Amino acid sequence: MGIVNVTPDSFYVASRAPGADDAVASGLEMEQQGADVLDVGGESTRPGSARVGEEEEIRRILPVIERLAKRVRIPISVDTYKSAVAGRALDAGAVIVNDVTALRGDAGMAPLVGRRKPAVVLMHALWPPETMQQSPEYVDVVEDVASFLDARARLAMALGVPEESIVLDPGIGFGKTLQHNLELLRNIPRFLALGFPFLVGPSRKAFIGELTGKAGEGRLAGTIAVVALCAASGAHIVRVHDVAAARDAARLVDAVVWQV
Repeated sequence: MGIVNVTPDSFYVASRAPGADDAVASGLEMEQQGADVLDVGGESTRPGSARVGEEEEIRRILPVIERLAKRVRIPISVDTYKSAVAGRALDAGAVIVNDVTALRGDAGMAPLVGRRKPAVVLMHALWPPETMQQSPEYVDVVEDVASFLDARARLAMALGVPEESIVLDPGIGFGKTLQHNLELLRNIPRFLALGFPFLVGPSRKAFIGELTGKAGEGRLAGTIAVVALCAASGAHIVRVHDVAAARDAARLVDAVVWQV
């Protein structure tokens, strides 16, 4: 899953595409590099980020999704927790809703998903971003996150979303300490046991910087190491800024570990 940020403030500076032309060019390049899906977002949800109004978010992403939908052969996902934004994105050609709140951030999102039945990515986060990294605590981070994701997946199925169209994401970095993130990555098989496709989004995140001492621009090698770990552990999707490098790593892991 290639990350297409139509934002001026994403944590990884090189990924920012504040204009539609830049974002479309980025998405087209990612498809050429081997992306299987493009995830278009118009609001940063990094820890401490400020909220963006739905009209501004729509203004940012709609022309990008409309143009990409006419030019790419791969599915387009919209990264939003707002039902109005998701609805407009689906009208424009998106087929997946990637909701970092797992249908909790907007009371209209669950009804929208029930009516339109797009594929959904349901992520665990200690919402909201302004406070999620302020001393996050769990009884057992793996079991707490697994229980949450299972419950949200059951809700999506009750809304009529097909089981195979539900993807679960543990929310690396969204209300987790370094040790929480490492525990989640060590226990990917636990999440696979829930029976749904599993996505991990480690790309250039702060926990990699904590271990390597590098800022976002220097975290590619660390990201690729985590991508390889996720692929070897059976994760189905990795959400990344650097599609070409991640694709190469996944191909090698698939050949060695999964013999495909």
